[in-house]
Amino acid sequence: MKNDSKYWTTIITPNNKIINLNIKELIKYRDLILLFIKRDFTTQYKQTILGPLWYVIQPLISTILFTFVFGNIAKLSTDNIPYVLFYYSGTMTWTLFEKIFKDASDTFVVNADLFSKVYFPRLTVPISKIFINLISFLIQFILLTVFYIYYVYFLKYPITPTLNLLFIPLILIWLSSLSLGLGLIITSITTKYRDLKQLIAFGVNLWMYVTPIVYPLSQVSTQYKWLYYINPVSAPIELFRIVSFGKGFVPFNMILTSIIVSVISLFFGLIIFNHNERNFIDLV
Repeated sequence: MKNDSKYWTTIITPNNKIINLNIKELIKYRDLILLFIKRDFTTQYKQTILGPLWYVIQPLISTILFTFVFGNIAKLSTDNIPYVLFYYSGTMTWTLFEKIFKDASDTFVVNADLFSKVYFPRLTVPISKIFINLISFLIQFILLTVFYIYYVYFLKYPITPTLNLLFIPLILIWLSSLSLGLGLIITSITTKYRDLKQLIAFGVNLWMYVTPIVYPLSQVSTQYKWLYYINPVSAPIELFRIVSFGKGFVPFNMILTSIIVSVISLFFGLIIFNHNERNFIDLV
């Protein structure tokens, strides 16, 4: 057989572009993305008693703990939002960010064996992680809706559903883009320096406490507000509560800063990811 490109159905060439999403190729491998999603969904809770219920049990336990410690003992304000709604919504949005960030930051290390054996667009792996975490968020959101209905229609709590709820998908895209971008930047570092993974995990845990999860942004002292301007996760999480419950306030400058950081992070994350996928196999 002649060595001619017309005899081949697929030709793999080096990726020399600074940034190359290759949307057509990702669409072509959509079945692989679905396969990764199905694999993660079935293996994550395989041989467990409660199965997917763990998706809601984990944030629910955190909500109960936060309600007891920060609500009943510390008496922290929640902007007149019921404790359960406030803490559960904050926990589920933070968990979405944290999970996508950690999954993206482990892309090369966790999948090194698979990447070294067969070719497919490497970006399909972090993309599949986004969808599996959004599925988890959707399951948690269903329970949040149950709590919401209970407080509004049975306890007559002064929370009125509005069309602002339609902005939730945009907030999820915003938060997912931010976590993916930061995760893709970190994966290039942890591929070469494995011990930094422990430091990053510790840093993420601390990061949660400078994000309005267990307290609203309105309770932050003016002298510390700058911390929340440089923390790009603060705005989307607080905004999620605002569109859901109609209470709270986020300065426009904080929203704009977070969006800019999200776009820049995603842009540079994709550049670093494209560069790193060419030679990561020599490092792992």
